[in-house]
Amino acid sequence: MQFTPLSQVQARIRVGAPLPFGVHDHDHTLLLARGQQVGSQAQLEALFKRGALVDLAEVLSPAERVAQARREDLPGLWNDCLGAVHDSLRQAHDEGFRDALEASSAPVLALVARDPDLAILQVLRQQGNAHVDYGLHHATHSGITGWLVARRLGWSPAECERVFKTALTMNISMLELQGQLAQQTTPPTDEQRLAIHAHPQFSRVMLEMAGVTDADWLLAVEQHHEAPDGSGYPLGLRTVGDLAALVRRVDIYTAKLSPRAGRNAIAADKAGRTMFMQEPGHPMVAALVKEFGVYPPGCMVRLASGETAMVVQRGSTVTTPIVAVLGSSRGAALARPLRRDTAQPAYAVHGVLPPEDSPCLAPDQLLAALTA
Repeated sequence: MQFTPLSQVQARIRVGAPLPFGVHDHDHTLLLARGQQVGSQAQLEALFKRGALVDLAEVLSPAERVAQARREDLPGLWNDCLGAVHDSLRQAHDEGFRDALEASSAPVLALVARDPDLAILQVLRQQGNAHVDYGLHHATHSGITGWLVARRLGWSPAECERVFKTALTMNISMLELQGQLAQQTTPPTDEQRLAIHAHPQFSRVMLEMAGVTDADWLLAVEQHHEAPDGSGYPLGLRTVGDLAALVRRVDIYTAKLSPRAGRNAIAADKAGRTMFMQEPGHPMVAALVKEFGVYPPGCMVRLASGETAMVVQRGSTVTTPIVAVLGSSRGAALARPLRRDTAQPAYAVHGVLPPEDSPCLAPDQLLAALTA
């Protein structure tokens, strides 16, 4: 817990009204619980004099908590905040879904803005129950990626947020089916194909029923599988808005990075190269590749020194990231990661480790790598 003096938040206290937060003594002992009342102005002044404190977690908005968090606390915040978004997506059929989605999205957007490198790492380091929860992970990875690319394209903050929410909800009607498809090695059944083809329109309907009224958001969800050559679905449109066009490309890129039962994840450098070769010169693809770089945070690389490392920060160019060395040139795991700048020839990146060969890092190992 982090505390601040009660006097710093006195504007939020009304004598005789329920407290919006708990009040603690200087030794952090709880004096008054949330909902209790300060009975008089004299009692309030006495609390100020004795150095009463409040827990910042009860006072700050989610975005403010992210902005003021220590960097070493960010990985834990990411885990908690993404979990909250996943919980809200699971409740898509429940009353209050729209409000839950808004509330859970705000801190994630704050985390992305606070540290874009750590945001990209969330997309690359796909761990946990990846196949079963594929739909949930893909939603958040697409949202994060879409926000970052939209910002690089120079879109307004409101437009970037709309990209995030569109990507987050584009498959809201088939999250469970996505998990099933990720686990099966056989082609989709006829029934599954029908559901896949219908999901853009069903997802729009679900969002409308949940109270979403943003016309651009709704239209982009419906059109996110349309393609410029008319081969897309559900309507075979050749022309769509920029929002749908960006979300479609983000959807394709992040899907390449995710493993399925029938195939391994594609390495980030290969995924970016494939996207670029398919649409050379397209500004959205160019922005995506430039934003992530050839070696984005989270991917595992081998250095000229023979060491193995995880990229933790984008560097001065798309091919010279900052890395944390996890393994020596002899293959021994390091007790403590070492920070390297791959712009130095001795530590230049010589190759990318396939995602399936990359180690699954425990939370403490990941934190050590990020703070090396």
